[in-house]
Amino acid sequence: MSDPYQHEINVTWGDCDPAKIAYTARLPYFALDAINGWWEAHLDGDGWFQLELDRNVGTPFVRMEMDFRSPVTPRHKLICETFPVKLGTKSITFAVRGYQDGTLCFDGLFTCVFTIADQFKSQVVPDDLRRIVEPRIRAA
Repeated sequence: MSDPYQHEINVTWGDCDPAKIAYTARLPYFALDAINGWWEAHLDGDGWFQLELDRNVGTPFVRMEMDFRSPVTPRHKLICETFPVKLGTKSITFAVRGYQDGTLCFDGLFTCVFTIADQFKSQVVPDDLRRIVEPRIRAA
């Protein structure tokens, strides 16, 4: 089993609200950025953009759930541990755990379905993607 992918995010002043913590809506954005980073790390630099346009593979989200544990601020880099936890016939679920300075700030599960992008029709997980994902599945 491989180590989880680590995605580093520089949280900035513009990400924050008057309470001096990251806007709630930025946290799912950070998590999705980390999932895109996971794809790029495992597909030779290709992320969602290339999956959609070059491979005609869409991955729209059908479920997101997050628990907020500790505020995210610009004081430290946000490190998002990202890894697949489940690969179904037509779907994939990723776990993302966001840490700052060793403290768990949020964790969540994010499920996408695979589609034929230009038809927006579901499809089974393409074999080449299945071969990449299966050995990297970890328990949430």
